[in-house]
Amino acid sequence: MKRCALILLGRGRGACSSNNPYVAAAKPMPPAPAQAANTFDASAYPAPVRDYGAYRNWAWRNSQLPAGSAWADPAQIAEAVSGALDQRGLRPVHDQRAPDLLVSADVHLEKRLRQVQDDYGYGYGGYNRYGNGYGMYNSVPIVRTYEVQVVVVRVNLFDARTGQPVWSASAETGSQGSLSERGDALRQAVQKAMTAYPPS
Repeated sequence: MKRCALILLGRGRGACSSNNPYVAAAKPMPPAPAQAANTFDASAYPAPVRDYGAYRNWAWRNSQLPAGSAWADPAQIAEAVSGALDQRGLRPVHDQRAPDLLVSADVHLEKRLRQVQDDYGYGYGGYNRYGNGYGMYNSVPIVRTYEVQVVVVRVNLFDARTGQPVWSASAETGSQGSLSERGDALRQAVQKAMTAYPPS
């Protein structure tokens, strides 16, 4: 028994000391391309946290007022957007200073499907010889779908130094009403779109 154990132990040692068929061999890495020293891979790093408090003033992107539409003219849209930005501490640049933000806005009409559910009831009833009432009542829901036209307002903010988009939001409102009612609806829609600025 001891002899068998010694034979097995000897064979095990021999197996451990045998040549490994897998030999590590590596070629040297090729040199990095010349442009690698000047190339920054932004995807390798987390995006820096944007400091929205650093944005203090703004100007229209490409120095152009928002494009108007049949529903609202450029001056109305510009007034509504300017008022909403002012409420968030962003002031328009009136001199030759470079702005912190560039702003664009647009207003366009879109169609939406709305659904309304109406419950129509039906039933029967009566009295038995003891005067107790009896009967049954039920309701049938009827869903009606109709199309409405809404006005969609979108506001876009860009970093004036880099040109990168930093924030965007949209809101919608009804398209019906007089000129003054449209002006109120436009201001409310812009305010609704700007409620999320600055992002928390």
